[in-house]
Amino acid sequence: MTEQIMNIDRMEQAVALFGTFDENIRMIQNEYMVSVVCRDSELKVSGEPENVARACKVIDSLLALVNRGEALSEQNVRYCMSLVNEGNEHKIEQLAGDCICITSRGKPVKPKTLGQRAYCNAIAENTITLGIGPAGTGKTYLAVAMAVTAFRAREINRIILTRPAVEAGEKLGFLPGDLQSKVDPYLRPLYDALFDMLGAETYQKYVERGNIEVAPLAYMRGRTLDDSFIILDEAQNTTPEQMKMFLTRLGFNSKMVITGDITQIDLPGGVRSGLKDAVRILKDIDGIETVMFDASDVVRNRLVQDIIRAYENAVGKTNERKKSF
Repeated sequence: MTEQIMNIDRMEQAVALFGTFDENIRMIQNEYMVSVVCRDSELKVSGEPENVARACKVIDSLLALVNRGEALSEQNVRYCMSLVNEGNEHKIEQLAGDCICITSRGKPVKPKTLGQRAYCNAIAENTITLGIGPAGTGKTYLAVAMAVTAFRAREINRIILTRPAVEAGEKLGFLPGDLQSKVDPYLRPLYDALFDMLGAETYQKYVERGNIEVAPLAYMRGRTLDDSFIILDEAQNTTPEQMKMFLTRLGFNSKMVITGDITQIDLPGGVRSGLKDAVRILKDIDGIETVMFDASDVVRNRLVQDIIRAYENAVGKTNERKKSF
């Protein structure tokens, strides 16, 4: 057993570090099997030497985030622990990123992982960005936030969000209403992100003015999109022909963000994914960048990370069995 003393400058730091009902410190104690006790301005960490060293690195990192105005949550506490466990604690200071957008409720939108930060930087620096990774990594939400920021700064005149209307085991014809009513469920995640950024009334106002358009991918054919920020969501469900059609809509002073998860392709058997083709074909073109997310970038419920890793392990074992035959 060993013991290490850490100093805390202000009581506000200790309150933020410990979290509601000490939930942040309990996560650290459970992860490293250490005891953490606060007395006045001192924090005493005791346990096995290696575990104490790691716990102290996590606490130091979290205090640095608090000092830079970051609010601690289960997500960023667990993310800090994962970086320390991988020996990448020096990268934690990069998490205190600048706010990229303010929602309609006044909440700042910031990258929460290194992958998300790289994604936002890629969008800012490139004309076309491909964001590829599992569910819950913020691909669509951050792209919409970047689009709203560019629109508010009058860098572009329109925000265009689109998705291929590919059924995930269900058929469009069974949905009630006209064509727009049938495709609306496919576009709902895009509506939700815009509502969060702008508020329902402001969103509706911009839709009526033609500044915002949310439509199925088929509606893009034959158009040239100038002065626009265009987001193609669920791009793994495009065919190569649809992807080429979409990419060639790019006009002057426009940006494109293409998002998708190549592990959740809903295309009929034998049909290639346009997203997979695009990553391979466009990889050497200046002004186009691909950002790959992984399970560590998931910012939803912790179980989502566990589910993604479990499926990745299952697929890996299946591939190994196939190779053995």
